[in-house]
Amino acid sequence: MPIPRLSLQTVARRAGVHPDLIRRFVALGLVEAERDASGRLLFEPTAPAALARVQRLRTGLCLNYASIGLVLDLLDRISLLEAALRRAGTRSDIPPWT
Repeated sequence: MPIPRLSLQTVARRAGVHPDLIRRFVALGLVEAERDASGRLLFEPTAPAALARVQRLRTGLCLNYASIGLVLDLLDRISLLEAALRRAGTRSDIPPWT
């Protein structure tokens, strides 16, 4: 069953972000998108949350876009490591970072 994709306009409306800024985030690799046969951007349903995450890092920590990419990569890696620890049955008393 295919996952329904969201248009650029739908994502922009749900995230409260201008479509041009979303295009910039896609070009910088901060948000993932696919293109349909006519070249329009299509997003997964989680895209508005990903955009909110980028915006929080930008405004909350005053990071530039290159830094945001690095932080997102590190947060994703931490999540994968935490999941691996949970699967292995290793319990940590340290609260998760994400």
